[in-house]
Formats: sequence, C-alpha cells, structure tokens
Amino acid sequence: MKKVNSMPTALPLVGIPADHRMMGHHPFHVAGDKYIRAVSEGAGALPMIVPALGDWYDPEALVARLDGLLFTGSPSNVHPTHYQGAPSAEGTLHDRERDATTLPLLKAAIAADLPVLCICRGFQELNVALGGTLHQRVQELPGMMDHREDYDAPVETQYAPVHAVSLTPGGRLARITGRTQLTVNSLHQQGIDRLAPGLVVEATAPDGLIEAVRVEKSSFALGFQWHPEWRFWENAPMAAVLTAFGDAVRARAERRTRMVTAA
Repeated sequence: MKKVNSMPTALPLVGIPADHRMMGHHPFHVAGDKYIRAVSEGAGALPMIVPALGDWYDPEALVARLDGLLFTGSPSNVHPTHYQGAPSAEGTLHDRERDATTLPLLKAAIAADLPVLCICRGFQELNVALGGTLHQRVQELPGMMDHREDYDAPVETQYAPVHAVSLTPGGRLARITGRTQLTVNSLHQQGIDRLAPGLVVEATAPDGLIEAVRVEKSSFALGFQWHPEWRFWENAPMAAVLTAFGDAVRARAERRTRMVTAA
C-alpha cells in the first residue's frame, strides 16, 4: 500500500456516508477502514465521514461542499419499500437511517454531476435512487449463481477473486482498466433486477447478473457489485479505477475553487 508521509493542504474532499449501527447499547455512525483508505491512498483525496442523519441534511447544499462521494458496502440491505419490493426475508438486516441519507444524496450528486463511486450496497443504492429494482435473493433464482461469500471462511478467502465478469466493449470501465474481462470477488445475495433509467451496463457476470454500471450523463459515476477497494494496491485494474476517480475528484475541486475565486 502506498504510504503518505505528509498531507497536502488542499486535498479534494470526498464524502463517505456512514452506516448507522448499534455497538453494544449505543448507536454509532461507522465506515470501514478499507473504504477510507481507498479514498485517501487510492484516490489521493481527504475522506470525510457523512453521518447517517437522514433528512437533517439539505442534500444539494452538502453536495455543493464536496468534490466527490463514495458509497460503501454494508451488511445491511436497502429496504424494499424504496423499490416496491416484496417484504424482506426474516433476519434481513436493514439500515433505515442510511437509506434516508444515501438515496436523496445520490440523486443530488447525480443531478450536480459530482464524481461518484458506488460499491456493493452503494451500487444497489444507486440503482434504487434512480428508479431501478433489486433481486433480494439472487441465489434462489433459476439459472443464477450463488454470489454469496462463505461466512465461516477467513476474510482473505471471502474477498478472493471467484468469478469472471465481462466488460462492455468500449465502455468506461474497459477504457480505464484496459481489459475486456476481470476476475472479481463476490460477497452479496442481492443484485440489480430492473436497471434504472439513465444507467448503462459496464460489466456482467457469467449468469447475466449486472456487476458494474455507469451513469450515462455524467463525467464520472461508476457502480460496482464487487469490492474494488479490497487490497487495491495489489490489483492494477482496481487501482486504475481509484486513480480515475481521484482524477475526476481533483478536476471537480479545481472547478469549485475557480467558481469561489470568481465570486
């Protein structure tokens, strides 16, 4: 992993919306270290945790103060009421506070053409925020693979590459990585059912499940069903994705600085 010995004074600012999670008897707002390091060391930006405070925020005002957003994976799932889905199976973990924060924030970010990177739950949030729907248990659908990890395996095994994805020829992801196919990790049971309007498929699994998307009318807005942040410094294509995200974030920061100076 790249080490940063001194922090530049004018790093662009990337928000990372938090999970709202009980730890013991108390609620916490948390984000995983691997996402924070993907922003700081992979994209070269300053990570800022955005608490899951729902409609306490004005999403447009928050977006105006940021140079990018990274929406993380999580043990929880988007509540099916947000996409008119069937009731969740018993035991499904939800995070209503996160839903109330991320879905409006995604809409505001896309409308403002803010650089966005969406991972796992964040990928599903992107689809739901823009009007798509989700499969809740992909492994139970005829002809579909089991995309879940082995919960009893070591974390290195859970995040190991397990299946191929085919990249859309000429797509944004194919251009960034210089590849037509990747082998990726897989740690999910939910996935895209109906693709939201305005999203374009960037990668698919062997069973046809959509694994990566981009927002068609955006300078940089990509979503991944897999985890590109996992040990990205050992994975050249995923390091390239984070570098591209960082480039888009810095370009946004420069535009924002020019606008403030002109005012």
